Amino acid sequence: MHEEQAIDTERKKNDLSPEQMLKVIFDYTAKIANERNLDRVLMHMADMGREMVVADRCTVWLLDQQKQELWTKVAHGVSELRIPVGAGLVGLAVATGKPIFIDDAYNNDEYRHVLSSGALTTDQLTGYRTKALMVIPFRNNEGEITGCYQAVNKLTEQQVFSAMDMEYLTLAASYSGKSLESAMLTNEIEETQKEIIFTMGEIGEIRSKETGNHVKRVAEYSYLIAVGLGMSLEEADVLKMASPMHDIGKVAIPDAVLKKPGKLTDEEFKIMQSHTMIGYNLLKNSNRHILKAAAIVAHQHHEKWNGRGYPQGLAGEEIHIYGRITAIADVFDALGSDRVYKKAWELDRILNLFKEERGQHFDPQVVDVFMEQLPKILEVRDLYSDEILNADVPE
Repeated sequence: MHEEQAIDTERKKNDLSPEQMLKVIFDYTAKIANERNLDRVLMHMADMGREMVVADRCTVWLLDQQKQELWTKVAHGVSELRIPVGAGLVGLAVATGKPIFIDDAYNNDEYRHVLSSGALTTDQLTGYRTKALMVIPFRNNEGEITGCYQAVNKLTEQQVFSAMDMEYLTLAASYSGKSLESAMLTNEIEETQKEIIFTMGEIGEIRSKETGNHVKRVAEYSYLIAVGLGMSLEEADVLKMASPMHDIGKVAIPDAVLKKPGKLTDEEFKIMQSHTMIGYNLLKNSNRHILKAAAIVAHQHHEKWNGRGYPQGLAGEEIHIYGRITAIADVFDALGSDRVYKKAWELDRILNLFKEERGQHFDPQVVDVFMEQLPKILEVRDLYSDEILNADVPE
């Protein structure tokens, strides 16, 4: 890590030329405009600010009005941070709407006052040592302050920011504040869609006396497998949001079949199988990309690689990759959980079955990636265990 930072410092010891500055601006504004994921929008913004002013670190802080906090989920060198809205110099900049420019933080009266007052600073939270510092508030389209840029420690030989750096970071803040409003609106819409999809998915599971954590686990398993297969993060996110709907068709299955503790008759099994077509028919006419993916998952998650699944008897790559991924995620969670008709299987027994069914029930490549991702999958299983869920429910 230290070697990487040393190389980075060496590479960035000079201020950018006008041509380099334009390239950075054009590159990052294009990335931000085309990005849907809020975390990655924020990271692009932080990277753009850092490169423009040749800083060691750049953080994009957002104002949470409801909690009266400033927070950053994406920052160079740290994980998520939250501080009271008036804390530190970032809080001061947001409160006053004025930029802050400091050459030597620990020899600056204003900064030392923040430390001596006991107010939280990012240095205290992270153990990082700030020298040069700039904080630039940014505003939304209505002119309201919604957060700020914080650039820390100049990497040139002078090790101090210039008036031109402040102009550049102000430019980045002006663009970012307005772009962020659009990105947050898109994120809010997608989070609402996700919440609705999870809720609808839970309805199907609750009817069969299973927990909502089943759909959460299947969603997370599907995401991990998709990423392991080399899918883009965007497509993996789509599958993660869509997979909770895999059993939505169960809402139309009679209780006598759905909740039967013993083995189903042939006729009852045909009724149970119909949940794939019911789910597909519920979702197939949507023009929303998440619900289109959910229609595929609902339709195909019981197809088998060898062509002996249902409802269509698709084989091999005739089965959409979403269906192939959700199939193994769903079976893993179903076998590892207590159900009305069986006790949970031990992990070794499940893994042995997957090895036997590699190339039969399951896509061989998906099985291989599942095995590679198993440590992370087990972490998810523990995080969203039914025991934890049940422990939160009062008797």
